[in-house]
Amino acid sequence: MKPVKSIVIGTAGHIDHGKTALVRALTGIDTDRLPEEKRRGITIDLGFASMDAAAPDESSLRISFVDVPGHALFIRNMLAGAGCVPAVVLVIAADEGVMPQTREHLAICELLGMSDGFTVISKADLVNDGQLRQVRGEIQSFLKGTFLGGAEAPIVAASARTGLGIAEVRAELTKVAGRAKAAESARPMRLPIDRVFVKKGFGTVVTGTLLSGEIRVGQSVVVEPSGRSARVRGLQTHGAAEEMAQAGSRTAVNLSGVDVADLSRGQVLVGAGELTATNVIDAEIVLLEDAPIMRNRARVHLHAFTSEVMASVSFYSAESMKAGTRRLARLKLSEPIVLVPGDRFVIRQPAPAGTVGGGRVLDAQPLSVAKRAETHRWLEMVARVAPSQQLALRVERRGAEVVGIDALAQEMGLTSEAVRETMAPFVAAGELVMLSSGSIISSAALSAARESVMSQLKSAGEAGLKRSVAQSQSGLGGEVFDAVLAGIVDDGKAQLNGEVVTIAGAAPALSAKEAQKLQAAAAAYRKAGLAAPNVKEVGDQLRIGEVEMRRVITLLIREKTLVRMGSDDVFVHAEPLRELSAKLGAMRGKTIDVAAFKTMTGLTRKHAIPLLELLDRERITRKLGDVRVVL
Repeated sequence: MKPVKSIVIGTAGHIDHGKTALVRALTGIDTDRLPEEKRRGITIDLGFASMDAAAPDESSLRISFVDVPGHALFIRNMLAGAGCVPAVVLVIAADEGVMPQTREHLAICELLGMSDGFTVISKADLVNDGQLRQVRGEIQSFLKGTFLGGAEAPIVAASARTGLGIAEVRAELTKVAGRAKAAESARPMRLPIDRVFVKKGFGTVVTGTLLSGEIRVGQSVVVEPSGRSARVRGLQTHGAAEEMAQAGSRTAVNLSGVDVADLSRGQVLVGAGELTATNVIDAEIVLLEDAPIMRNRARVHLHAFTSEVMASVSFYSAESMKAGTRRLARLKLSEPIVLVPGDRFVIRQPAPAGTVGGGRVLDAQPLSVAKRAETHRWLEMVARVAPSQQLALRVERRGAEVVGIDALAQEMGLTSEAVRETMAPFVAAGELVMLSSGSIISSAALSAARESVMSQLKSAGEAGLKRSVAQSQSGLGGEVFDAVLAGIVDDGKAQLNGEVVTIAGAAPALSAKEAQKLQAAAAAYRKAGLAAPNVKEVGDQLRIGEVEMRRVITLLIREKTLVRMGSDDVFVHAEPLRELSAKLGAMRGKTIDVAAFKTMTGLTRKHAIPLLELLDRERITRKLGDVRVVL
């Protein structure tokens, strides 16, 4: 038996355009449950319904609906429902066409990153064929360029009253459900709460869309941001009791250990120790084309999943933001909410009330000690790379501070197992290092720490340093210092006598003739610049034999006058390399290809490629496909 596939689909559209009637015609369920909704004949709060269907391959589909209000006064409730659904049915009445809330709802769906769904022309029985063709043309023009304007997003004419087109709507829903992605196992359990109530004989019940992971009966959970612990007493999906619910399903959770008075819409159920709430995020935000200018430190309403908080927006660059543009910003939230990188949100201005834009979370746990300019450069890189490539950047930004697997998982919104899998290629490539404790550090930071400790030991001379003093002077944490010390002792670069660390041996004094050869070789390499010659070429030029030339090269490397290019035959002088690094420093966050690099340096491909590979190893650049990102 094939597993049941679940998807939650939202409705969207202007007030009184027939969203609730359409859902009722499809499912037999009236989603208007509140007395006020019955009296006024409009949807005020979120409504829920479901239906079962069969996919073309005969597998079972569970389609849940979140019916949202269409009135402008209840847009907050609409956002609480839209934030958790991956697909939408946009409902537009045949007798009215595209209206203000039609436009705002579609803008919200696009800001939230929705990519699937279709459009229904409701109340098709109220117009004649000519009027229906006219409104269809109007809708096609309105949808052009949006995710609902493609070939896989048809426009279906229907009437909930007569049954016209309902079978076609069901067929399109089945197609959308069939295209839904499988539950993402890389992310931990997260269920934003949209309803809280007491059910006689059961106690406290919360409902929501399970965004990721799975939830089981008997499982211990945490309510964020309150931090209250609870236990899952029972589960229901589609009105049926279940032992386990998977991502993508509407789920009712019967909780024990927590009172209904302590719960509310906007809170989130998470696994213990997996995710925490935050009140500061770094994000990429975008303003709609018709939005007013947003000033620095503007106060906005931020809507994410079922949460709504006030936020202060602080831009990383200029003082204001124009309509239709994207910017990096730090948002300080009035209350903590659960967010992870990649989450989408909508921002609305308080007065006059209206949706002005949205954004994507880049970092939900900014480092408090990081300088603003450094954070800006780091965010520019994170915004451009794939999620799997962000892991190395998150480790590297910490410098010589290590980070554990669980902490990295929480920061990235992944399971610990997913972090280990994502990290493995970086460790194999030598970009990241896992210490014996299990903590992670970048190889570049570990190398820099090693150089720093070696420099200390050289300065201390034969007397050496007590281990505790060496660690204190290095400013390194215990894990990193221990790893560095073990490394240089194993490599024979230092020796440990009890608690005293000394440099291993000392280079013999150079004769005047040897010093002259060193000076001549250094000058030859300096003159060559970045067009690094091989050792034999320099030896022939200076009339120095191969064996002696190798010793000269070793001494120049020890003095850090020369830098190895990747082979034992090619080296480059450190001075032109520093000058190139300074020039590239002005391009941080930008990309450069081989042709542009050749033009910048005046080098041929023979010299440019090894030099770029050296820059990659030195963490000055990072290769991404056919280009390099300047770090």
